[in-house]
Amino acid sequence: MSLLEIRDLEVSFNTPDGVVRAVRGLSFDLDRGKTLAIVGESGSGKSVSTQSLTGLSRGAHVTGSATFDGIDLLTADEHQLRGIRGARIGMIFQDPLSSLHPYYRVGWQIVEMIRAHDRSVSKRAARDRAAQLLSMVGIPHAKDRIGDFPHQFSGGMRQRVMIAMAMSVEPDLLIADEPTTALDVTVQAQVLAVMRKLQDEMGTAIILITHDLGVVAEMSDEIVVMYAGQVMERASRRDLFYRHHHPYTEGLLASLPAQGGKGTRLSPIKGTPPSSINPPDRCPFAPRCPYAFDKCWRENPLPRVVFGDPSHQSACWLSTDEATRREERARMVASKLSAEEPA
Repeated sequence: MSLLEIRDLEVSFNTPDGVVRAVRGLSFDLDRGKTLAIVGESGSGKSVSTQSLTGLSRGAHVTGSATFDGIDLLTADEHQLRGIRGARIGMIFQDPLSSLHPYYRVGWQIVEMIRAHDRSVSKRAARDRAAQLLSMVGIPHAKDRIGDFPHQFSGGMRQRVMIAMAMSVEPDLLIADEPTTALDVTVQAQVLAVMRKLQDEMGTAIILITHDLGVVAEMSDEIVVMYAGQVMERASRRDLFYRHHHPYTEGLLASLPAQGGKGTRLSPIKGTPPSSINPPDRCPFAPRCPYAFDKCWRENPLPRVVFGDPSHQSACWLSTDEATRREERARMVASKLSAEEPA
C-alpha cells in the first residue's frame, strides 16, 4: 500500500459567475521516500489539489478519496486534520515571508512548531533541535541566527527556514509548493540539495508543485502533468522527458530554452487554457493542439495506458502504439499544412 493514494479527486468552488471546477478526476499514488512532481501552467489546479488534501481550500466542494497511511483525509474531521498537518504532512509555501510571522524570531517559531505536536519536549530541547535543523539546511552560525527575525534573512535563507520548520517533526510527507520561485539559480540548487538530503536521511515522501521543468528533471521520480484541472499525462521522469505521449507535454518541453539550442527562438504553446467555469466536454487541449482531429472535439479522453507501460498514462486520443502515433502526428501536420496552402 502506498503512503498516499488519490482517486478521482474533484475540487470545485461556487462563484458569482458559476461553478469553478478547479480539479477534475485527479488520481495518483506516492510511496515513502519518493518524489512526485505536479507540473502545468498557472491555473491548472496544481496547488488547490494538494491544499484540499489538508483542508486548506476554504469554501471548496471536494469529492473522491485521498488515503494517507490508511486515513481518508477528505472525511477526517478538523481534530484529526490538526494532528496530521505539520506532524505527518509538512508544507512549504511559495512565499516564505508571508508564511513566517514577521513579529516573532525564527527560532521561536520552530520551537512552537515542535512543541505544538509534542508537549513532552522541553523548550530548551526544542530550541536545540531548532538550531540543529537550521544548521542542517545550510544556515551558517545557526545558534546565533536562531534569534533573528524573518526580515533579517534573504529569500533563499527564509526558504531554508521554512524547510527546517516543515521537517522539524520529521513528517512522512512534504508538500513543496513552488519552493524555488523567485530564487536565483545558485540558491535554487542549494534549496533543492537541502530537500534531497533531508529526504535521504528521513525517508520523507515529497510532492513538488512547480512549473519549472528543470527542477522537475533534478528532483522527481514520477511526474503528473495537469492542464485545465485534469491530468494530461503521468509517467516516470525519464519516460516523460524522452518518451512522452501527450501533445501538451510535448509543447511544455518544446518551450524550454535549451531545446532549440543557441540562437533559436522559443516555441510557446499558442492560445490560452479554457475557463474552469463550465469546462467543455471535449478534450480541453484541442484548440491548442497541432494534432487535434474530429474525435478530440467531440469527447474528453480519460487517462489510458500508453506504449504498453502500466505506469505511463495519457489522456489523449492519439494511438497508444508508439509507431502508429508517429504516423498519425505526421499525417495531421501534413493535412493542416495542405489546408493552409493558398488555392
